[in-house]
Amino acid sequence: MTLAFPTFTSGMVLSLSLIMAIGPQNAHVLRMGLQRQHLWLTAATCALADVVLISLGVLGLAQLGALSDKLLGALIGAGVLFLGVYGWQAFQRFLKPQSPTASGTSTPSSPAPITRRQAVLSALAFSWLNPHAWLDTAVLIGTASLAYGQGSKVFGLGAATGSVVWFLVLGVAAFWLGRRLNSLHLWRALDGAVALMMWGTAAWLLAGLV
Repeated sequence: MTLAFPTFTSGMVLSLSLIMAIGPQNAHVLRMGLQRQHLWLTAATCALADVVLISLGVLGLAQLGALSDKLLGALIGAGVLFLGVYGWQAFQRFLKPQSPTASGTSTPSSPAPITRRQAVLSALAFSWLNPHAWLDTAVLIGTASLAYGQGSKVFGLGAATGSVVWFLVLGVAAFWLGRRLNSLHLWRALDGAVALMMWGTAAWLLAGLV
């Protein structure tokens, strides 16, 4: 029991250090917050998806060693396709900036509202079709947990807690920004950055297959 807290904290710190970079998943949460569309549902889904991947890594993949080459290749292929399509959509929004009105109602130039089901599926796609998420959560955290022996589950619990805490904080930040920022220039800058990031990540993943 004396090692439980340090083990839990180590898992949390590792999880936070891996997830804090602004990747596709975090960018999606921020965008939903700025759009004021299903922000908390999106953040909760992303957190739950990460918890599932962490659990898979700590309880399964860590013992197996890693993802098989075929599975990893298929995952990367799906991720490249998804990132490419989403990057193109962001680029189209960059060319034709969109912004919700101050009241949150739709205008001809504002983002089309999405359903709860679409919000959940989008969040799961950003979480589970992103090879980085699998490598960071399932493989890296799962492998790191082996160093703690019987405390691996406590380490995994700490990592899962870190993910939940991060998405809660990110959701609060996105909610705060979404209530205060409503500028076409902001939306254009965000969409341009997202498009470049998505395509850059897809290109990096493709390069790794060569």
